[in-house]
Amino acid sequence: MSNSEDDAKEDTPLLGAECHRNQELEIRSLEDGPYRPEQTDPEPESKSTLYLFLLCLGLGGLQMAWATELSYGSPYLLSLGMPKSLLAMVWIAGPLSGVLVQPFIGGLSDNCRISWGRRRPFMLAGSAATVISLLALAWSPEVVSRTLAIFNSEVTEGKKSNIIIGSAIAWIYILDFSVNTLQASIRAFIVDNAPAHQQDQANAWASRIVGFGNILGYLTGYINLPLLLPYLGDTQFKVLCAVSCILLVMTVSLSCYSISELDPRLRWPSASDGHRSTLAILRDCLSSYTRLSPQTQLVCVTQFFNWMGWFPFLFYITTYIGQLYLNPLFERNPNLSRPDINKAWEEATRFGAFALLIFAISSFAANSLLPLLIRPNAPPPRVGDDHTQISRLNHLLASFYIPNFTIRRAWFFSQLLFAACMFSTFFITHAVAAAAMTGIVGLSWAMTLWAPFALIATDISKRDALRRAQEAPVNDISPSTRDDSTTEEDAEASTAVATEEESATADIQAGVVLGLHNVAISAPQIIATVVSSVIFEVAQRDRGAAGDTSLGWVLKFGGLAALVAAWRTLKIKEEGE
Repeated sequence: MSNSEDDAKEDTPLLGAECHRNQELEIRSLEDGPYRPEQTDPEPESKSTLYLFLLCLGLGGLQMAWATELSYGSPYLLSLGMPKSLLAMVWIAGPLSGVLVQPFIGGLSDNCRISWGRRRPFMLAGSAATVISLLALAWSPEVVSRTLAIFNSEVTEGKKSNIIIGSAIAWIYILDFSVNTLQASIRAFIVDNAPAHQQDQANAWASRIVGFGNILGYLTGYINLPLLLPYLGDTQFKVLCAVSCILLVMTVSLSCYSISELDPRLRWPSASDGHRSTLAILRDCLSSYTRLSPQTQLVCVTQFFNWMGWFPFLFYITTYIGQLYLNPLFERNPNLSRPDINKAWEEATRFGAFALLIFAISSFAANSLLPLLIRPNAPPPRVGDDHTQISRLNHLLASFYIPNFTIRRAWFFSQLLFAACMFSTFFITHAVAAAAMTGIVGLSWAMTLWAPFALIATDISKRDALRRAQEAPVNDISPSTRDDSTTEEDAEASTAVATEEESATADIQAGVVLGLHNVAISAPQIIATVVSSVIFEVAQRDRGAAGDTSLGWVLKFGGLAALVAAWRTLKIKEEGE
């Protein structure tokens, strides 16, 4: 078996029963004395590429489901008869669930004491809820019609249409709450299981997998799926949802099976922590923001404005491109029937999905290339022999880095690029030009998927290592980690390096930190939703009318927010500052 395969399975169920027997012995040993981190937390080793890939794999299936909602959600709801002004308020479900769900799920999973891990139970539960809600959304008209038929309810077509719209809105909310549960647990799963010096690499793999999920989602959205897979549904949206559910189950299941978490009863053995009330966990989550590290707070403030800009693009770019695509048709035929309008919009939405495919390909290419050119946020650990394979690999990778090209600076320039693309809507009048602009935006999206998560994950891992070092008694320092010149005074001094501020923040665990980070992502989307709703109310036209400019103004608002985010990025500190 290859070395990479061995490394990938070093923390997996495939190791057999020996690992589990050792964990049981360690659990029983907790009764005989205080917990010592060095008993279960060996010196962190570099993980293989296969290990990091499997660790992040669940994000691919999640992104496939999200790409389906992004590319076809708005056109699908509009086809049910929903007005654009109401559409903006429906999409508030995503940021609202992010504000409410992710911090709570993060705190809940931090305090989970199930033997097979803190994060995997929530990953599996979130996956199941996402599958159910996505399928129910796609088949809302059929479910409503069958339900009315079962109860022999005779309603007018108008009332039936309203019931279908209400059902779709309800499933949108359930879907977004489920997706946020799954995303919170996967992100914390990555931070927990990747070493501190590989957090940049792990999040780079996460962004690549998300990018590939985008490509797959938008590619399948562009293909005429009912023609190829008629047994999965009779519309494009139904087949997309079915395919997304299959891939989501496969990727999350494989990731959960391949990567085994440390038994939380070993690392966090306090029984009281595992039985905290829901109210106590929620209160702790809400009060934790003031105790976040300065670095994490700076990233969160930047993300607040960054996502105020991204929300209009992600949710309305397909409809914007479709409007430009259909303007010539609507100008020639101003009195099309509703079935003809729906058919025209289905074709236009496929073209919008093609533009998003270009967007996903450019993002994936940037995700694959940029980590090779940007200096890591945290250096790898020193290896005793400079001629080892790991040392040679580190030297080789370092030769590709562009001098002074850091994650923060790359993120800054990507936000300026995004703002420029949003302001280009002043001049874009054709769908092809809009598709080209969307492809360029993919470069900015690559940094948005990588930079903030890498910066925060590195900070979390460093502070987690600090917390474990402070918990370890000086006399219990492992002989393998202390050389002959190390004295007890030196060891005591090493544990006192942390400042008073660092000590106060070290106890905030990954789930809560990432949950609060997602609040910074989600809360501004609520503001963007309200602004979008006002713009649509003032500037929108009928669905079959030409020259609707409301979507362009919504994108320009996103460009303004991106400029503020770029300014805030300059406040973030880099390694060594």
